[in-house]
Formats: sequence, C-alpha cells, structure tokens
Amino acid sequence: MKGSMFATRTCQALLVLFTLLFLFPAANTQAQPDGEGLFKSQCAQCHSVGENKVIGPGLKNIHTRKNQEWLVKWIKNSQSLIKAGDEYAIKIYEEANKTVMPAFALSDEEIISILDYVKAEGEKAATTAVKGPVGAGETADAEPGFPWVLLIVILTLLIIFVALGKVKTSLERLVRSRQGLPELEPVTTTRATKNWVRSNKKLIAVLFVVGSVWGSIKGWDALAGIGISQDYAPEQPIKFSHKLHAGQNGISCVYCHSGALKSRHANIPSVNVCMNCHKYVQEGPVYGKTEIAKIYAALDYDPNTQQYGPDQKPVQWIRIHNLPDLAYFNHAQHYVVGKQECQTCHGPVQEMDVVKQFSPLTMGWCIECHRQTEVSMDGNGYYTELHEKLKEKYGEEARMTVEKIGGLECARCHY
Repeated sequence: MKGSMFATRTCQALLVLFTLLFLFPAANTQAQPDGEGLFKSQCAQCHSVGENKVIGPGLKNIHTRKNQEWLVKWIKNSQSLIKAGDEYAIKIYEEANKTVMPAFALSDEEIISILDYVKAEGEKAATTAVKGPVGAGETADAEPGFPWVLLIVILTLLIIFVALGKVKTSLERLVRSRQGLPELEPVTTTRATKNWVRSNKKLIAVLFVVGSVWGSIKGWDALAGIGISQDYAPEQPIKFSHKLHAGQNGISCVYCHSGALKSRHANIPSVNVCMNCHKYVQEGPVYGKTEIAKIYAALDYDPNTQQYGPDQKPVQWIRIHNLPDLAYFNHAQHYVVGKQECQTCHGPVQEMDVVKQFSPLTMGWCIECHRQTEVSMDGNGYYTELHEKLKEKYGEEARMTVEKIGGLECARCHY
C-alpha cells in the first residue's frame, strides 16, 4: 500500500512540475524582438503578409520595393516622408486614397524584426507553392525557433507519468493478491478521470489559482505597456549631441527650444538657429564636417561663398516625446510659471549624445509629480493673490504642492 501511495504522490508531483514548465518556460531565454507578435499587434489590422489588400496593401516582397533604411523611416513616420516630397511615399499615399498611416514608436530593431517576419512568410509561401504538399519520404522544414528542448521534456514527463501509472496498478494488484482480495474490475478511462478529479480537488484548485495569477500578471503587464515609449531613442537624420551643446558648451535649452518660453510647444528649432553658430563653426570635435554639412545641405548653403541657394528643404527630425491628443501640456506654464527645469521631464539631456525618452510620461507619473512638487510662489507675481488664499485654507506652514492649486483636477489636462 505504501508503494501505491508513493506512486500516486510521485504522479501528482510530476503533474505539478509539468504544469509549471508549461506556464513558465525557460527563464534564461534572451528576449528578442518578436517580429510575428509585433506584426499581429501593430500591423495586422491594416495589412496582410501576402498580396491581399486589407485597409492598406499586402506586404509580400516589401523588402524588394525599397531598401531597409527607407522602410524604417516610412513605418516610423510616413507623413514626414510625404511632406519631404518623397515620390514613392506620395505614390503610396495617393494609391491608398490618402489614408494616413499612423506613426509608430518602435525601435529600428523592432521594425526590422517585423520586416524579417514578413519576408520569411513570403518565402515560406513561395516554397510551399513550388514544392507542393509534403509527400511520402519527405520532411517539412522545421519552424524557426521551435522549443524542441521543452517538447522533449514534456514527452519525457508523459512517458514517466504513464510508466508510474503502470507501476501503481501492478502494486495494487500485488497487495490485493497477498491479502487474498479479489482483483478489481477494470475501470474505464472516464471513470478513472472522475475518480482522479474527486481525489485531487486541492491540487486542481492550486493549479487553477497558479494559472489564473500567472495569466493576470501577464495580461496586466501587456496592457500597462501599451503606448509607453520610455527609452525610445531613434536615430536622427543629423547626429546632434546634446552632451556637446548643452553639456560641454553650456548652451541653454531655450536658446534652441524658444517656444518653451511663451508657448505650450517647445518647438524644434529651424536650421537657421543652427547657423547662428555653424556659419562660423564648420567642423565638430566628433564627426568633423560630416554632420554640419547636412545642415548646409538643408539650407542649400555654400560655406565657401556664404551664399544660400534656392533648393532649401526641412530636416526630417523624428519626434521622440509624444503625448496622446487627449492630454494638454503647456511648456511655458511649467518652465516659466512653475519654474521647472527641462530635466524634470526630459532627464539629464546634458549628458545624452543621443536623446531618448527618459520618463514614462504616463498619467500616473504626472499625477505623482503634481502631488510631490512644491509650487514656487515667493516672488512669483502669478501666484500672489492665490498664495494668500491658500495660506488661509491650509495654514502658513503647509507645503503648497501643485495638487493644492488644482493640479489633480481632470479638466486641467483633459478639457
């Protein structure tokens, strides 16, 4: 009987191990951009990997239409190419009845993984069409990335499970034979399953709870990450180092982003602002003349004759920080009135060669900032009358945070 109980407990332990292996695959697998997953979540609503048109055209053989660099720019911000006068971009736009493709906050690696997936699917379909169905003596090509190790582990566990079941049955027969008891009648699979469920309710409950918790955590993580582009650092058309300009040279942020002084927008400076210095500084300490020459090319400027030509065009900077349209944010209100430093939201830009989105810019992050940040009221005429009323309400020594002046009211940001 002890042997029978041992076999039963062993089976249960193996079942738990099998479930955990299934739910929590190898943790040491290094995460790589999932081209298929990204395509299905970002692209499949409008495109197919084949030739069929959905909302936009089918993407089969897209890698043959334009080079990878162009495709990355197109996916990140198609409108920038259209506004720049790119002939192929305009052609696609007009063929799609001027349906605007949204910009995507994806890294170059993620976009390339999507393109690789589309290319692989196209080649797979072409191979299938040429070879036809797999016949006798032929083997189908293994799907890339299939977890063979996990499959072998699962099969091994199943074999052990069946073997232990046989051992358990043999032990039960042996015990009954020695005790002089009649042999039990064969039990049908359905009956055996019901008996197992009745006798293992606690185990089933534990597995159900583990699966539910795991699914909830994964689901929450997936939902919480939608629309968050923290650490997004795209490669810009001109390699501009904030570390060199704002850090080493000490140029004020508002010298270039002057809109932060009077507008809700900080604005991207025009290349005319760059020329205030680079009309004279024609070579940099890192890239030499290469990147500065791109400024001259945009202005059709000849540094030798110091003359501007007629073929001027804007620099197609890639936007990094992008709040949803439903949220209102005013740079002047925060920088001039609130006396906040640019680094509060943008991080240590004076240390960045390539600027990235430093903060998550989520609603929760903004609210926490409004709860913790004290308002600079002394000597700030904007708050003179309001300060007296707040002191009457909260007392002389109270911390006057943004929250206390209505910083958590919905209509402040969503109106």
